[in-house]
Amino acid sequence: MGSTPAERTNSPPPSALPGAISLSPLHSLRHRQPVNLREFADRVVLVTGGANGIGTAIVRAFHNQGANVFFCDQDGAAGHALAKALGDRASFRQIDLRKEREIVRWIAGAGKGRIHALVNNAARDPRIALSETSIDDWDDLFATNLRAYFLTCREAAKRMQRDGSIVNLASITFHQGPAKMSAYVATKGGVLGFTRSLARELGPRRIRVNTVSPGWVMTERQLKQFVTPSVKRQIKRAQCIPDLISPEEIAEVVLFLASNSSRAMTGQELLVDRGWYHS
Repeated sequence: MGSTPAERTNSPPPSALPGAISLSPLHSLRHRQPVNLREFADRVVLVTGGANGIGTAIVRAFHNQGANVFFCDQDGAAGHALAKALGDRASFRQIDLRKEREIVRWIAGAGKGRIHALVNNAARDPRIALSETSIDDWDDLFATNLRAYFLTCREAAKRMQRDGSIVNLASITFHQGPAKMSAYVATKGGVLGFTRSLARELGPRRIRVNTVSPGWVMTERQLKQFVTPSVKRQIKRAQCIPDLISPEEIAEVVLFLASNSSRAMTGQELLVDRGWYHS
């Protein structure tokens, strides 16, 4: 929920990049000060699902801190457009995270030397009733939302050293348990369990593993498909702080967990939902 100073980056402002979201001027971003860490310069960072939504905000955030960002997605057009807009230190590869061979090749070719951080963001969140969910639907979702996390962690950990960080994204839905999302919620519960056990396994190597569980985030897709005026009112009533959440705010929490500022944290879940639920 790292690092050259802002004046050393050549990146255009977020609003000028593909997929930027414009929110109400009353939104809390109006009062936000940009994160400026000093530890990600020239370090290798991997992000899955980086071409759209929260993933794009995460890619931008690390890039703005001077990291060498390698990101993947199935959306080739959006991924290539983002990499072109960011310029140097941003590398995109179109892959299918359901295929082990493609994951192995992507991580093997992601820069040289050690990997500092891996962010597992890619996931799908279909709304399917239990009676309409087939075995193929279930297995396909688990392959994308959970098995891919295992594969990326397995491969990236080989190139991680002391102070490496893995950040897995889960969801507020694990705490909420909405109807017609049983398969999706099950994958996110799996992410939480996987994170806790992996933190214990990688801890002796001083590699940390944590989870960010976003609330309802105002990505372009959510705004187009699901977030009606009545849904916005529901969200504001449910949250302790009645401001809508932007992808950039999730990215800043991810930066924190990947940074040395969170060096005492591992195996943890951070709910980034303005106080909707409690972990």
